[in-house]
Amino acid sequence: MAKVPSAEKKPGAFSKLISAYKITKQNDKYVGLICFAWFLGVGLVVGALVWLILGRNLGSTIAACLVGIPAGLLAAVVVFGKRAEKSAYAQIEGRPGAAAAALGVLRRGWTVQTAVAVTKNQDLVHRVVGRPGVILIGEGNPARVRHLLGVEKKKHARVVGAAPIHDVVVGEDSGSVPVKELSKHVMKLPKKIQPAEVTDLLQRLKALDAMRPQLPVPKGPMPNTKQARQSMRGR
Repeated sequence: MAKVPSAEKKPGAFSKLISAYKITKQNDKYVGLICFAWFLGVGLVVGALVWLILGRNLGSTIAACLVGIPAGLLAAVVVFGKRAEKSAYAQIEGRPGAAAAALGVLRRGWTVQTAVAVTKNQDLVHRVVGRPGVILIGEGNPARVRHLLGVEKKKHARVVGAAPIHDVVVGEDSGSVPVKELSKHVMKLPKKIQPAEVTDLLQRLKALDAMRPQLPVPKGPMPNTKQARQSMRGR
């Protein structure tokens, strides 16, 4: 009787953390030293305070270690998370699909569809649907992307009814949103519609998408900041 192949084991939290560290170190070579310095600094300060408050004896020394070491570890993890996130954005910035990767951090309540419109010059429009309505996000050459967003906005206006349509250009120039700020910008948009209306809106958009021809997605893998953030959190 043939053996049933066992399910592939998922990497554990520690292996994910090591992987995230290696990726971060490629762009931030001092990340290990900086995190270790934060561990020592915070651990010693917190431990010293506990030791002084409890009376400078053996019991206070043990308590200082029990409090100072976790405090130092927490500080190091927080600092590493921030630097790993910064490194992840630095790796994808300027690449086709960077905005799509940044949108990957949006969680429950948001529906993200990447590359609803693509040009041969690798200008892209992505779509996010949530309580603010429809958010069209363009990346590529700013002038071409703004024209493409205008075309897409007109198409969407025919099917979304009274739902608001927002347009965002990703980039570093004036009037654009940097890729590292994109998810925060989207989440801060004012909530104008109710959850039930979001469901109806998604159904309307399916009809629009059904009329589209299959679009060529830019060659090469889409960068994914969601994987980097999951790794830095040990998931």
